[in-house]
Amino acid sequence: MNVEKNFASRASLWGACALVGCLLASVPWVAQATTLAVLQQPALPTAKAPRAVLLGLARAGERLVAVGERGIVLLSDDAGVTWRQAKVPVSVSLTAVQFVDAEQGWAVGHLGVVLHTEDGGQTWQKQLDGERAIALAVQVAERDAHQPGGASHLEQARHMLADGPDKPFLDLYFSDRLHGYVVGAYNQIYRTDDGGRSWQPWMRHVDNPQGLNLYGIRALGKDLLLVGERGLLLRSTDAGQSFQALKSPYEGSFFGLLGTRDGALIAYGLRGNAWWSDDRGGSWRRLETGIESTLASALELRDGSLLLASQSGELLFSHDQGRSFDKRQSRSGGTVAAVQQAVDGSLASVGLSGVAADQDPRASGKP
Repeated sequence: MNVEKNFASRASLWGACALVGCLLASVPWVAQATTLAVLQQPALPTAKAPRAVLLGLARAGERLVAVGERGIVLLSDDAGVTWRQAKVPVSVSLTAVQFVDAEQGWAVGHLGVVLHTEDGGQTWQKQLDGERAIALAVQVAERDAHQPGGASHLEQARHMLADGPDKPFLDLYFSDRLHGYVVGAYNQIYRTDDGGRSWQPWMRHVDNPQGLNLYGIRALGKDLLLVGERGLLLRSTDAGQSFQALKSPYEGSFFGLLGTRDGALIAYGLRGNAWWSDDRGGSWRRLETGIESTLASALELRDGSLLLASQSGELLFSHDQGRSFDKRQSRSGGTVAAVQQAVDGSLASVGLSGVAADQDPRASGKP
């Protein structure tokens, strides 16, 4: 399996620098040199950071936190009007970020990096990287080789070891300050029960025999759900102890999930495809988005309405559970990789052109 090929559909979202990083990492001697450099070199301060390629955006209390290329992390305390750069110990591209409260948060990225902050994103510490992640995977696979399916998992782990530590993490989910998961390429999934001080390889707990890439993880009530390439859908009903494959309504890749306050589930991905389930993923209905661009982000707004955002900058608002959409263009006029609602109710987005303060959803005339 070739990581660059599998991720080609997301190349425009990641940006040229992220894709080039994957291509260079495919050459063994370049991969080793690149790994040592970006894992040891702190992100460089730059006045151009707000215009950098940014891929993730989260709320930390009233603060907005954006992450992206070269380890850039940006903070805004005025609803996205101004931004300042945080201190980050690596210069690897970051793909996603989540906070469980105003202080505690995590970010993931290329080369298997997991970062943690305890001060609302102002400073970060590395908790995991690709070299350590693969070593853990091999160690656990060797320990469990005698168990059913153990030989196959050991072979996969050794293959990843030989291939190098270049595999990215693409999403994460933490339920609180202690319990969380990170997921990514080649069925990579790691679990922590101590806030990231230690990590457990969790691949054996996932019904993904082809080792398909995992693009998203979210909770819906007590369930945990995963999405990935080729229509992959998985659900855990036992607090993450096992993830079973669900019947998928779609053969293309899903890049994300949204669980609503009313208990509905939305899976979204390539070519404007979005699907709705009100029975925890047991059955799905297609949402008629009216667009062909890849959907990159989804959000439930304060008033309960839904927002889907595409890579092309299209913002789709729905006030009737996805039965119809009011389409607009992002005020930035550029791509959108992630979108968040700020404390004042306005929207902020990030993408290939950096950060943008977007339109207030109340402009639609809805409360």
